[in-house]
Amino acid sequence: MADSAPAQAHSGQSHAGRPTSWLAVTVILLGFTIGGVALTIGPNWFLFWVGVGVTAIGGVLALIFDIFSDVIEDAPREIAVQEHHSPFERAKD
Repeated sequence: MADSAPAQAHSGQSHAGRPTSWLAVTVILLGFTIGGVALTIGPNWFLFWVGVGVTAIGGVLALIFDIFSDVIEDAPREIAVQEHHSPFERAKD
């Protein structure tokens, strides 16, 4: 995946993604919102299943648009290990 075209196109620090990927994510989020609202106002099962359907359509769009090709793999970060003492840690005798 490191050699994919979107990763090369975003060789800078941008993690924005393509507009089509954002469209798919927005449709999925809209479906979850519709389903969540449907569960809190009743529950209204018809509206809930409409939300499930919208979420499924968003999932199909995500597969069609190949949103995972927008992933940019950063170089591994070297973080120094810091010693940490928890107040709940038992004293070792």
